[in-house]
Amino acid sequence: MGRRKRYEDDNEGERENSRKRQRRTSEPMEIEDRLESLIKKVGEKSTSSLESNLEGLAGVLEADLSNYKSKILRILCDCAVKMPEKTTVYSTLVGLLNARNYDCGGELVEMMTKRFKDCLKACDFENARIMLRFLADLVNCHVIFAASLLNMFESMVGVTSEDNIPQVRSDWYVFAVLSTLPWVGRELHEKKEHDLEKLLMVIEIYISKRNKSHQNALRVWSTDTPQPQEEYLDTLWAQIRKLRTDNWHERHILRPYLAFDGILGAALQHNLSQLVPPPHYDECNYPYPWVVFRLFDYTDGPEDPVLPGAHSIERFLIEEQLHRIIEVHSDRKECAEQLLSFRSSFKVPLDYMILEVVFAGLFQLPTSKFIEICYGSLLIELCKMNPNSMPEVLAQTTELLYDRIETMNAACFDKFVNWFSYHLSNFQFCWTWKDWASCVDLDSEHPKPKFVKEVLLKSLRLSYLQRIKEIVPASYEPLLPFPLDAIYKYNMDGAGSLPGTIAAHQLMTSIKNKCTPGEVLTIIKDLPNPLQDAEDTYNPLKIDVFVQTLLFLGNKSISHTFAAVAKFHYIFKTLAVNEEAQICILRNAFEVWRQHQQMMTILVDKMLKTQIVECIAVANWIFSKEMMPEFTKIYVWEILHLTIRKMSTHVQKLQKELNDARDKFGRDDQTMELDDDENSEIERPTEEMIERMEERLEAAQADQKNLFLVIFQRFIMILTEHIAKCEFDGKDGNTFWYRWTIGRLQQVFHTHHDQVFRYVNTLETLLFTPDTDPHILEVFQQFERLRN
Repeated sequence: MGRRKRYEDDNEGERENSRKRQRRTSEPMEIEDRLESLIKKVGEKSTSSLESNLEGLAGVLEADLSNYKSKILRILCDCAVKMPEKTTVYSTLVGLLNARNYDCGGELVEMMTKRFKDCLKACDFENARIMLRFLADLVNCHVIFAASLLNMFESMVGVTSEDNIPQVRSDWYVFAVLSTLPWVGRELHEKKEHDLEKLLMVIEIYISKRNKSHQNALRVWSTDTPQPQEEYLDTLWAQIRKLRTDNWHERHILRPYLAFDGILGAALQHNLSQLVPPPHYDECNYPYPWVVFRLFDYTDGPEDPVLPGAHSIERFLIEEQLHRIIEVHSDRKECAEQLLSFRSSFKVPLDYMILEVVFAGLFQLPTSKFIEICYGSLLIELCKMNPNSMPEVLAQTTELLYDRIETMNAACFDKFVNWFSYHLSNFQFCWTWKDWASCVDLDSEHPKPKFVKEVLLKSLRLSYLQRIKEIVPASYEPLLPFPLDAIYKYNMDGAGSLPGTIAAHQLMTSIKNKCTPGEVLTIIKDLPNPLQDAEDTYNPLKIDVFVQTLLFLGNKSISHTFAAVAKFHYIFKTLAVNEEAQICILRNAFEVWRQHQQMMTILVDKMLKTQIVECIAVANWIFSKEMMPEFTKIYVWEILHLTIRKMSTHVQKLQKELNDARDKFGRDDQTMELDDDENSEIERPTEEMIERMEERLEAAQADQKNLFLVIFQRFIMILTEHIAKCEFDGKDGNTFWYRWTIGRLQQVFHTHHDQVFRYVNTLETLLFTPDTDPHILEVFQQFERLRN
């Protein structure tokens, strides 16, 4: 009993000591968490004024500097980057700290400068631009000398004089400087006017000389009527020039440091360390150029408040912040709430600016940052949260887009179709369809009737045919989708004369009786081969009978079709012995499902996944003669894009597997032992394994390159043939068909730009040569300019 008592007493003492140690270690963590919370939340809604909150927080941070300086500085730098909408709030806070503790201010400037340089080296350009803006705003708070910032600007603009660099590199450095000037331009003008003007002169010369051949490829509309579609650097330069004309006065940026002018003005300032922009290297991917999306001007919006002009700096500042909100908030409800509560809402017609920014993101070329449904769901949420005005403005936006659709980029046309059909499905397909009734009288290839027809087809995927017929006027009948029926030629009139009819009917009976794949092969075994010179292994009649009969029997639903394909997968693989046989399978699938575009798209995807057909076969089938009547329909290009993505995904998967294997192979034994403790399945790959993986990757990359070569070669052939025929007949070749087709060529370049750029030299050498028609060659050259 005595020993147990002593043991319990000893344990109790040990537990007490443990609690004391835990209190001692957790207390600093609690203080750090509290400091982080205070810094993050400064500038948010409060009963006290922003100025008093900043002054109080500066006092709290100063008191804790002796123990938590590194933590405080790190949090401040993180917040300045992650919350750029509060740039001036954090710069003011740093200014107050610098006025109280000069060394602290210097360390923060040094830390932020180092991060800025590291971001440039790592090609993290957006974060680098935000850091540059923060450093610039510290000039307003008398933390950094104006001359020191101008020296940094001059070093960045000096990139424009470098030799043998892509234009996108110098474009970004100029853009980074220009986009910072709204914050610090007035201060630089007052203190270093001559040096500022000298800098602006260098920028003006550069902008006037730069190549803008990429601009037409990135425009949503091919004309500037009624809204100019300007290149982003030209637009920003025009806005900065107007700001300079207005004496660097703007009405949007919150500047809390003005309330502390006396305190900040008396503080000692710091110099920035010299900046040497990191050199260019081939693997560095700079941001692509873009064209500023403009839909509204002041005549489209309300009279009060009036929409800022296209070249006003407020337009740039507000749009940038709205874009940032969309990028940061992944939850659609939170994003919509943040957009609608934007603090400048009383100064501008916010609904119009929000919608212009959302559609700018949706129509962004070469590709959008987010998938289409992200923008669609955000617009629905905006309408729900602001039902009094947003639906009306969105309807006006849709009308403007429809009115200008004749000159719309083909990729943007698809996005417009996809968004509008999705939006309608969430609002019971209600729309003023009568207002668009005149489109029925236009050429069927005209963008307006084609848009309506494609919207109804997409809506059909989200509804059913009878409902679609009910929502539109009777005059829309020529644009309505066909019934989604499977077509089985062996049941049609005159089928008795077809050579495979008897076998087809036997096969249908056998499949209904749940026959085996072997019994199917027996039924089609003796069918004659209509191709006299074909190999014995490729018999189009066998494929015809089997594919059409099987798909017709599975026509009840997608699930039935997939079950049929899965059960008789062996037969498909047996028949699909080469590319011609695979094209034959696709041709027969199309004969059955030519009226059901969604089924055809899903079926091709399934055949690719199950390796019944290869990507190259799908590409050649799409460009075959029998598909020419379908060439201007969206679903055909859906199939092509999913085929290219399938190949790209395969290559990326093999690349990742190889990289992982090389990483494991390069680890030392001790590291592998630690990994083995965590995961016993990890094995060090051998050199032979890595070599085999390299061979598989090289083969896949060769297939990918061949796929792009085939696609672009077929584009060149059909477009060249069209141009030559029109010239021979003395007709204008700029038809609707030509515009759709060359737009699809451009769309392939844009949608798959990362993959296509790997083979750009091969494409230039083999296909897009000086002998290529100038109109086609121009599309390729515009694509090249995205990275040059």
